[in-house]
Amino acid sequence: MDMKQIFFLPGASGSTQFWHPVQQALADTYQSHVIGYPGFGHTPSIHNLNNFEQLTDYVISQIQQPCYLVAQSMGGIFAVAAALAKPELVQGLVLAATSGGINLDCFHVADWRQMYKEEYLTHPDWFITTQTSYEDQLQHIQCPSLLLWGEIDPISPIAVGEYLQQQLTQAELHIIAQGQHHFAKTHADEVSHLIRTFLARHEQ
Repeated sequence: MDMKQIFFLPGASGSTQFWHPVQQALADTYQSHVIGYPGFGHTPSIHNLNNFEQLTDYVISQIQQPCYLVAQSMGGIFAVAAALAKPELVQGLVLAATSGGINLDCFHVADWRQMYKEEYLTHPDWFITTQTSYEDQLQHIQCPSLLLWGEIDPISPIAVGEYLQQQLTQAELHIIAQGQHHFAKTHADEVSHLIRTFLARHEQ
């Protein structure tokens, strides 16, 4: 039997290393690949990829077989876009500390943009300037979704996860005790266990 496929999506840093601890923990059961964002981190730029919409199209184009998507932070926007664009291929979503393409103004989240600009001087500013919204389309996503949130994450508070749980038709929410924004890396064992359990329950 072929192993199930997982695509991991980084956050705005574009770090393809971020998901490696979880990826390695699941390697006995799942084939996986981290989708790098051209122009971010160590992923080379691509000619004619010049804005967030084109980056979204690029990420979606990488999904050409049935798979599960596991996304960190801003990477969740791509995961949601892919689930809407290719529902026949995206069999499940795992969204960690993300916005999922909703408006966060009412959630009083910590502003990460200035720190991001200072830390990633050579990165394009597309994640900072994007106004992408999928809020009115979330109810169309029919695949199972696992929402993972950190207990003490100021960038994507638990209230954001609770709201997404209400908007997605098949969503379950788990809170990582003492988890901050990068809990998927710092609590990789717990996150891996939750993902493994979720995928085993919903495998097609």
